[in-house]
This record gives sequence, structure tokens and C-alpha cells, in this order.
Amino acid sequence: MDGQNVHIEEMIGALRALGHEVIIVAPLSAKMDAFGADSGLMSWFKRHLPKFVYELMELAYSLVAYRQLAQAIRLHKPDCLYERYNLLLLSGIWIKRKYRLPMLLEINAPIFEERAHYDGLSLKWLARWSQTYVWRGADYVLPVTGVLADIVASYGVDRSRILVIPNGINVDRFDQTMDPQVAKTALGLQDKMVLGFTGFVRDWHGLDKVIAMLALGGEGAEDTLTSNRHLLVVGDGPARAQLEHQAAMLNISDRITFTGVVNRDQVARYVAAFDIALQPAVVAYASPLKLFEYLALGKAIVGPDQPNITEILTDGYNAVLFDPDHTDGLPVAIERLCADIGLRHEVGGNARRTIADQGLTWNANAVRVAKLFKSMLVYA
Repeated sequence: MDGQNVHIEEMIGALRALGHEVIIVAPLSAKMDAFGADSGLMSWFKRHLPKFVYELMELAYSLVAYRQLAQAIRLHKPDCLYERYNLLLLSGIWIKRKYRLPMLLEINAPIFEERAHYDGLSLKWLARWSQTYVWRGADYVLPVTGVLADIVASYGVDRSRILVIPNGINVDRFDQTMDPQVAKTALGLQDKMVLGFTGFVRDWHGLDKVIAMLALGGEGAEDTLTSNRHLLVVGDGPARAQLEHQAAMLNISDRITFTGVVNRDQVARYVAAFDIALQPAVVAYASPLKLFEYLALGKAIVGPDQPNITEILTDGYNAVLFDPDHTDGLPVAIERLCADIGLRHEVGGNARRTIADQGLTWNANAVRVAKLFKSMLVYA
């Protein structure tokens, strides 16, 4: 299951656990899509239609969504509206104004900027206008990082209406963790120094640098600690074939394991086997879900020293951070942790404590959201 679905399901579950009724209004495809996949029909449209036609179809969907929302409101009479932001979707703001409902808008990415950069947009003026319209129209905007909050503010949203709520962890999924040695043995990695990564594997994650580093300590190396290092990738993705080819060319295929897609409920037992957890790269505004899983499981984390990451991690306390602009930054940081078992134990212990210290759970996020809604209902 991809990060978007994890976030949505965990927030809904946490709100319901607090005793709140949650009515879900969403396209059928959003409820049925598989891990990392677009719905079949929408994916076909996106590939075959001219960009401006597809973008106008997205905008027109606001009319369909408005009708669905209006029907749900007449049936269930909700007290408030919680929306996960998507580009060119205006129906939530229309509903808020029509029915005078308090509205919170959760933002995980500046989608206009993302799509303009990666996919290309034909009607840029329309897309940017829609993002401005929706961000300014919500009562409160909930970005997942302070970096993203700055982007939201640049659109003219008053700082008093911006509340940063980072991603979190479901403690129930991670409180019964397997002993690392047991986890390693189950995977056939006993006596290995396991460098671990979870998630959808892309070129820019930098795992090629990790593989190159492993090759420096191949068979016959004098440093047995170096030769025992093993890369465990929990997930799949477009960069997998290239990484496997690199490992084969370096004659270290036996020192790398790709699990393929893993059921969400099984992730913890794989991460339990990590000695060092890798967050090699991340976009500048994101709140990566894997980071919170690493923290909850008390892993020694290696991550980039950039503002959205340092909102959560502190170098030498709950992680070892590296300069992402330096080519050798990631390998040097990994080497530092590999060579110092005391440091691994220290940052791993502090990582586990970070979850409670910073309230990085879905339950805590749901409490924040509920309090915010209650404050608006009092003054409504």
C-alpha cells in the first residue's frame, strides 16, 4: 500500500478510535487502487489524452465530487469537513461555503509545483489559480512540514491559519517488535551488518552509492565487518532492475536482498532486522513515512541534513545526518555508524524516544485535528 493510502487510513482509524464518526466521500478508484498504481481508466486517460484535455477533466470532476459531497451532507449532517488536498479539486471549498462547515485542509505536497516539474502542466495558470483558491479558502491548512508551511504562506495564506502536523506512526503496529537477531535469522541474515531501506525505490534515492560502498568490502576483504555488510531493500520500484544489474556487475548480488512489495502489517518484522536504517534522499518539503517507522523501531538512522528532516532529526542524537550536496556524504555517514556500535545504540535509543517526545503518532495527530474542529465549532 502506498504512502497516500497509509496516511488516509491511519488518520481515519485514529479519529474513529477517539469516538468520532467519519464519513468517507471519495472516488471508487481511490478506494481500490493497488500499491503504487493508478486506477486503470484514469491512467489510460492520462497517457492518451492531450494534457489540457485531461486537466479540464480533472477540474470538471469537481462538479461530480460536489454532488457526492452534497448527498453525503444531506444524509449524515456532519459537523465539519476534512479534506486531503488535490490539484484542480474545488468541491470541498464550494461545500464549505454552501453548508457553512468548518474545514481543515491537509496538504502533503505542493502539487502544482510537483506536477509542473515532473509531469508537465498545460494549463499552468489554471492549476496555480486552483491551488491558491483552495489553500486560501480553507479555515485551517495542515501542511506536514515547516518547509511546506512556508510554501503555503507564500500563496497568501495567513500564518495564523497554518498548523504543521507531520506524519506519524501507529504505535499498535510497532509496539510488539521482533528481536533484531531473531529477525535477521528469519531472513537468513544472521551475523550480517544489515543496512536497510523501505519504500518505493527510485533513482534519486542514492542506493547505487550504498551498493558501490558494499563492493569495497567484497570477498577476501581483510575487514570482516566490511565484508559482512548486507543491503536489505524492503519494497520495489523502477530503480530495482538497475540496482540489481549494478550489484551483478560488481559481483556482490549475494549481498543485496530485495523483498518486493511487502504487506503493510509485515513491514515491522523486516525493519527489525536493520542495524542501520537508510533515508538516503527526500524531496525538500516531504514528511517521509519510513522515517517514523525507523524511529518507532529504535533504529540508527542515516538521513540528509536538510530543513524538513531536521524538524524531526538531530545529528548525533537520534540520527547521523549528511550533506546531500556532497557525493560521498551518504557513504561516509553509513561508515561512521558501521564503525561505532556505541553510537548505533545511542542514536537508536534516542530515536525510539523521539516518537513520544514529539508526539509523532496518528493518535496524537487525530487529537490535534479534533481539538481544532472543536475550537471552530465553539465560535461558529
